[in-house]
Amino acid sequence: MNLLARFGCRAYQLAFRAALPLLPYRQPKLLDRLTDAVPLLAGKGIGCVLLVADGAVRGLGLTAPLERALKDAGIRCAVYEQRTPNPTIDDVEAARQAYLAAGAHAIIAVGGGSAMDCAKVAGARIARPNKPVQKMRGLLRVLRPTPLLIAAPTTAGTGSETTLAAVITDAKARHKYPINDFALIPDVAVLDAKLTLDLPPFVTATTGLDALTHAVEAYIGRSTNRLTRAMAEEAVALIAGNLQKAWENGHDETARHQMLRAAYCAGIAFTRSYVGYVHGVAHSLGGQYGIAHGLANAVILPRMLRRYGPACHKKLAKLARVASLAGGKTPDAEAAEAFIRWIESLNRAFSLPQTFPQIRREDIPRMALHAARESNPLYPVPVLMGRRELETVYESLMEVQP
Repeated sequence: MNLLARFGCRAYQLAFRAALPLLPYRQPKLLDRLTDAVPLLAGKGIGCVLLVADGAVRGLGLTAPLERALKDAGIRCAVYEQRTPNPTIDDVEAARQAYLAAGAHAIIAVGGGSAMDCAKVAGARIARPNKPVQKMRGLLRVLRPTPLLIAAPTTAGTGSETTLAAVITDAKARHKYPINDFALIPDVAVLDAKLTLDLPPFVTATTGLDALTHAVEAYIGRSTNRLTRAMAEEAVALIAGNLQKAWENGHDETARHQMLRAAYCAGIAFTRSYVGYVHGVAHSLGGQYGIAHGLANAVILPRMLRRYGPACHKKLAKLARVASLAGGKTPDAEAAEAFIRWIESLNRAFSLPQTFPQIRREDIPRMALHAARESNPLYPVPVLMGRRELETVYESLMEVQP
């Protein structure tokens, strides 16, 4: 990246950071059980809702108590089942049509990040019927109130239940991109550990590492504040203490609850302080090859932290101490290395791959361009990279590390 581009990125990020205290961030109302949403809806006089649910989650019967409670309360419930791992524009439009056909006045999203992101953007399309999804890409392109949204995660990873972000796949262009707008922050978040008890070990691992990536990228960036630093530190400490427990015993309800809290804290951190190049690269891999987002983040994160080098050592060292991976007298560079090695050890323990063999060299320039356009100037990363620098990241993901 040339000097002028670097200056432009940092000036944009400085201006955005200065504006942070003035922006309308909010945190959702928290509920402990999914069925607690019913009296809330009844109290608001809502007679019909759209349930956007992960198809597998609904197949397991996890939404059945909610659907019965809605029926008992006289609230009609239309259903759209989100079945693709990365929600597409077609999914969003189908959910929107289901909402309109039912005459709904609120949306309940139950599932992983895919279901929640689909519901968020469907709400945006309901609010902006004349604006296609493609024109909502980027920052503050909705700017109108969306229908009441209740988000109940069944994975502890994306933090979508508290963020202003949604990620959508343009299937025709084979590209994923984020939509960021305050209107997308859910009104209510349900942190119900029972919804996560049947999560398979692989999904537990990759979604947990997704939450870790959110916390770390928010923490090492240049737009943190007291709240986001505290939330990121809490998230990392909870993940260090509970992710492996949840992976080893999926019915450890305490570990599951703590991981939901970790994902929520990480969501608060990155929705205000943003992420970095790990996400830019992961989104392009998901769009091009359908690689699950949490898995992509898990593999990319330690490599990117090493590329940032000394620019993030001090902050990584603090996280290492928070996670009890290093002592207070350990030099920052050593503590930072211990933190990165811990992430790599988790990847090995969870049997995650080191590389993505599906990457083709001829796709790298286009993916790197997408990643650079998504990340610059918005993401306040420790070290700025342009398209050419990012190309070397994709190349490294084709090679097994020693």
